[in-house]
Amino acid sequence: MDLYATCMVVRVTGARAAAVAADLRERIALGDVGPNGALESEAALGDRHGVSRVTVRRALDLLRAEGLVESRRGAGWFVAGASVHQRLALGTFRHAGSALAEAGLRASRRVVEFGFRPAPDRVAGSLRLGEGDEVLHVRSVRSVDGTPLDVAHEWVPGALGARVSRSDAQEPGSWATLQAHGARIDRVRQTVTAAVATEEDADLLGVAPGSALLLVRRVAHDASGAPVALADHRYLASRFSLEVEFAGWSAAGAGEPPGLRDAAAEGRTTTATPPTTVTTPTRTTTTEETS
Repeated sequence: MDLYATCMVVRVTGARAAAVAADLRERIALGDVGPNGALESEAALGDRHGVSRVTVRRALDLLRAEGLVESRRGAGWFVAGASVHQRLALGTFRHAGSALAEAGLRASRRVVEFGFRPAPDRVAGSLRLGEGDEVLHVRSVRSVDGTPLDVAHEWVPGALGARVSRSDAQEPGSWATLQAHGARIDRVRQTVTAAVATEEDADLLGVAPGSALLLVRRVAHDASGAPVALADHRYLASRFSLEVEFAGWSAAGAGEPPGLRDAAAEGRTTTATPPTTVTTPTRTTTTEETS
């Protein structure tokens, strides 16, 4: 093999390893790992991503260098350290569509993928499905005034998904269609984390691969607690933000203000800059659950 060919092989392998590492970062952030933070075996990861074990090992080495994973002799790979999740009891749930409507903006959704398939492991776990159970998968891109805002992946258990057509998924949307057919969404668990655009995301969003995204995962449950649907929304970080209002802080006796950042102390105000940034406020009750 000549030098040029060798360089090309190294470049392709490096790109594939980076893609595997990006997927694992996202899954780690969302808690899509096994008991005690266990990752899948190198062989299973290779099968999942269609890459060699050498590529998987290179991806894991990247994550180990970042301090995200560690290997344990004879046991495999695990998430390094402990993940801390603060659970907030939400008084209301508001989606991006309501924020757009309040701002006088109109959004359009384009379905780019629609069909039934066996549930991926992480989806089956969230929806409490068995191995190989069928789900409806919908991938769509939503735009505001012609400019992309987010890419969404939605999964619905097969029996419920049979009620949703491709045109329904586009308008009024999968979740609205499920409710129109009698599925009651009583509670939504929302997880927010950072992500970067894959090549597929970037193509749909009109940005460069690796662009910053805000990943919002929502799992809808009915009154009995059974999962109804799961959705992953990948928002352009430059166009979307989530605003959380904390109430009852003084009564809770906390030693410092809640949240990651106190905007008032920084003397900041939020101003709209082109393109339009969508902010979805989320009001919390005075009761907080922490774990």
